Amino acid sequence: MDTWKEESRFSYASGQDLPYIVMQVTLKEKFFGTGSGNLTDLENVINAQVAKGYRLHTMATSNGGSKGFGGGDRIQATLVFERRDLR
Repeated sequence: MDTWKEESRFSYASGQDLPYIVMQVTLKEKFFGTGSGNLTDLENVINAQVAKGYRLHTMATSNGGSKGFGGGDRIQATLVFERRDLR
């Protein structure tokens, strides 16, 4: 079980087992109306990291631009997760 915990905390971005990891999620605005069309993607990313023993430390959003007519605007969510066993 300890091996599984270590592997589940492995950061694929850096190739290391780190106390903090950073992830980006791109959210696409709905073409009609307001709000994001894929908030479930954001929820899935957060819940997957919580299951690995991390907690959401910080979240920031920024406008990622537009993909033209019918493409909708993009919002970049940058998430910082902290291992819960550090406290």
